[in-house]
Amino acid sequence: MSAIEDLIKTVAALREPDTGCPWDIEQDHQSIAECLVDECCELLQTIDRLDLDHMQEELGDVLLQVVMHTQMAQEAGHFDFESVCHVVNEKLIRRHPHVFGKDSLNSSEAVLVQWDEIKSAERKRGPTQSGIFKDLPRQLPALMFAKDVYKQIQKLELPVEAIIDQKAIDAVSATLDEVTLGKQLFEIAAACRAKGIDPESALRSYTQKLVDSLEEA
Repeated sequence: MSAIEDLIKTVAALREPDTGCPWDIEQDHQSIAECLVDECCELLQTIDRLDLDHMQEELGDVLLQVVMHTQMAQEAGHFDFESVCHVVNEKLIRRHPHVFGKDSLNSSEAVLVQWDEIKSAERKRGPTQSGIFKDLPRQLPALMFAKDVYKQIQKLELPVEAIIDQKAIDAVSATLDEVTLGKQLFEIAAACRAKGIDPESALRSYTQKLVDSLEEA
């Protein structure tokens, strides 16, 4: 039996109603959702530090969350680990025709353009969804959410002149580097603490209002 099969068997045993772990048996997708966030953050910490010794362990913890959610879905008759692997494998092949097909691309930029085109075509064939920002997970950390919203604004060339001062953004970015940006963000976080404001909540709230105003336009 392979190591992944061992892990799947172990998680199934933890969830076994009569003989498993009481805590694991009580969990559902919602109750352990935060565990996945926590484990991803711990993995990112090892990546930031290039701590390969602990990265292996943290990757395992993230994989455990995937297997646990998959086990719950299997118990409910929805899907299993095999089908999860099949879906993502098929997606990788489908979105890399330059590797698995006859297309030929010579740059990362061209790959990203093609990836977006394939995703767009897949969405059109799938269930109809409303909203300009329908593909952006609202659970992203506020900075990532804001960055992705702005990326979508640029991509779709949305009319945001009355909301966003693009000239100010361009002026700041012209002289910005990673150290300066880090310093400014830290100073903003410190100022927020001094004023009793949660910077994460403030940025998320503003970004969400921006999203709402653009989707209502």
